[in-house]
Amino acid sequence: MKQIEVRGLTKSYTNGSVTYDILRGIDFDVESGEFISICGPSGSGKTTLLYTISGLESYQGGSILWSGQELSVMKDYEKANMRAHEMGFVFQFYNLVPNLTVYENVMLASVIGKQKTKQEIMELLSLVGLSEQHHFYPSQLSGGMQQRVSIARALINEPKVLFADEPIGNLDHHNGLLIMELFQRLNQNLHTTILMVTHNEDVTRFGTRVIHMQDGKVVKDERNT
Repeated sequence: MKQIEVRGLTKSYTNGSVTYDILRGIDFDVESGEFISICGPSGSGKTTLLYTISGLESYQGGSILWSGQELSVMKDYEKANMRAHEMGFVFQFYNLVPNLTVYENVMLASVIGKQKTKQEIMELLSLVGLSEQHHFYPSQLSGGMQQRVSIARALINEPKVLFADEPIGNLDHHNGLLIMELFQRLNQNLHTTILMVTHNEDVTRFGTRVIHMQDGKVVKDERNT
């Protein structure tokens, strides 16, 4: 089942009299339950693509269909509602509220989406291996643990698609692998669709598919075996 369809997607920025083409005719589909790594060097357009697909940035040409609905014709409140209920976001920087506990950081995300009971939040923290640290503050956690909190926060509203932008960019090799293994389990056990941007080709093996980008174009689209 196609969750997202991208057709002829183009995006550019203008600085004075100079126009920079960031996305140049991108075409691909996202099937339900896929774990797609969008890989490429800095400046290839991969992060812009992620933000455009999720409605955080606009685009000039082509189309993005979410379950058959064109993203560009949605009103701002419709996009915001879709992000709150159908999407989860994990970024390179954890963006946790420092004066809130682990539990409170996750609970806060449910306020704008689906209200969760304490038991449901604790079950989610158990899923990411942090139930015993639920009363800790971010400053008491390692970088890997903080990223696990941000993943729990992203999952609290049961998103159809999880977007991850360089999620292990601030972590050492060991903690980075632990986070990738967690993503893999979420994909395999919960069938969560994941779109992850990374410049590290080594971690693309955890997913089901790799889209390689260069100079704003898809240069290779392959499935992992």
